[in-house]
Amino acid sequence: MWIIVLQRITVQFILDVLYFPLWWYSAGAWTALQFCVQLFLDQQTKLAPILWLKNLFVPMYGQYDWQGRIVSVFVRFANVCIRSLIVVMWACFYLVGFIVYLLVPICLVGLLFRSLFA
Repeated sequence: MWIIVLQRITVQFILDVLYFPLWWYSAGAWTALQFCVQLFLDQQTKLAPILWLKNLFVPMYGQYDWQGRIVSVFVRFANVCIRSLIVVMWACFYLVGFIVYLLVPICLVGLLFRSLFA
């Protein structure tokens, strides 16, 4: 009885080890990509540069005179520029993270072969 259980566990372990690379680059990569996109969309929602751009010419604090409108446009334009730059930086960070996710197994296998045959 224990022999059968041990055989099944061993076969399942071998199948899991063989299936791992296929999962990593298919379902695992898709899940990681969805995670990165969701993180990016969360940052986009938090920083909301498009919302600032939509309200670019709306006076701040109810200042409807021409000085208030000019200051409002400059302040909002600066906010749009800075927030857009931050969103782009987050997008680059998440893209690099996803690429690292894809390269980690390849690098580990390369380092393993290098250490075994060096």
